[in-house]
Amino acid sequence: MSVRSALAAAAALVAVSLLAAACSNDEQNRDETPAATTAAAEPSASPSPGGGELAQQGYPIVDTGQTLCYDNAAEIACPTTQSPFYGQDAQYQGNRPNYTVSADQKTVHDNVADLTWQRSPDTNGDGVLTYDDELTLTQAEALPATLNAANHGGYSDWRLPTIKELYSLINFTGREPAPEAADATGAMPFIDTTIFGFSYGFTGDGERIIDSQYVSSNLRDGPIGPEVFGVNFADGRIKSYGTPPGSSEKTYFVICVRGNPDYGKNDFQGNGDNTITDRATGLTWAKDDSKTGMNWEQALAWVQEMNAKEYLGFSDWRLPNAKELQSIVDYSRQTEATDSAAIDRVFNVTASQNEAGAVDYPYYWTGTTHGNEGVYVAFGSGLGYMDGEWVDVHGSGTQRSDPKQGDPAAFPTGRGPQGDAIRINNYVRLVRG
Repeated sequence: MSVRSALAAAAALVAVSLLAAACSNDEQNRDETPAATTAAAEPSASPSPGGGELAQQGYPIVDTGQTLCYDNAAEIACPTTQSPFYGQDAQYQGNRPNYTVSADQKTVHDNVADLTWQRSPDTNGDGVLTYDDELTLTQAEALPATLNAANHGGYSDWRLPTIKELYSLINFTGREPAPEAADATGAMPFIDTTIFGFSYGFTGDGERIIDSQYVSSNLRDGPIGPEVFGVNFADGRIKSYGTPPGSSEKTYFVICVRGNPDYGKNDFQGNGDNTITDRATGLTWAKDDSKTGMNWEQALAWVQEMNAKEYLGFSDWRLPNAKELQSIVDYSRQTEATDSAAIDRVFNVTASQNEAGAVDYPYYWTGTTHGNEGVYVAFGSGLGYMDGEWVDVHGSGTQRSDPKQGDPAAFPTGRGPQGDAIRINNYVRLVRG
């Protein structure tokens, strides 16, 4: 019997009994402490104010792992205060990734996020990652029941991760391969492969090298039907994925998670001074955005201008890193469905006009880079140019990267197979803490 058939059969057999089993075993599972090996990322250049306190929150954000600084085109020595490109991700240290691998090698505990993961998406358990380990969305949704019935790793409360839980694993020391490359020469995965199982796409089975999408539990109604958000650990992006008409159903890598039910849940509090504190993460945000777009170098410089003015009474604002910015996305508020930005209404968001000439909401720069490209998160439609029109191809909350300077008009129909809109002049949402 194939793994896909086994998953479907197992899900049907155990669906009724698992709810009670998961509840009764939960306290016992929480007390188990597996033997371990621990791996931690190298520290970044300098500490972020309050960064060491985030682990006490219900939603501690794991650092991106980025330690190298860049200008618009290449790696540089990390700049000093008041120099161009000062204030990027590598110059702030957050909660460094730290993992404990279980004695049986089946699970990994994230000591920062307090989440326990399957160590590998080796679905059929043969010790080798192949195309046969990938699952359709329906099969992925059945996998937690199968793991729970088997008491995988000694636990029976596995679930599909949310997109925020899954994104906690991304590591921005990665280097993406060329989209149409024949192999992964020169590339590096965006996940710690000393801890987690990983494979690039299986070109012999019709995939591209960059097809290493891990699936989450977050769904949306896309232009081609139901879609699911996922993290691509081959190219370091979040997108929503679906199956184009006439194609075989798309498959994904899957790793399930358990623990910390508060991870990814925000607890915003207005401070009465045009700042918003997320008590879940310990970060404080500006209620207003920059109200205008700018390129990446200008965004970094604008932050320093705000600090010199002691904007809202503070002089330690910065560009958020990619994980920090993604932490405030509300994936339930898709722009196409709500005609609003994908963020809690406690924030003010400047309306903008998108490539189709419609009212939309900004993409925001992060201090994180893909080398010569800057990383941003979309709080409006994740546009792409397909079949002669602009559509929300990837959804609000997509994380992509684009050139840090230049003229977006040079890309009138986007780029890539789905015509991703090129955003070079993005907005800024200040953060501190």
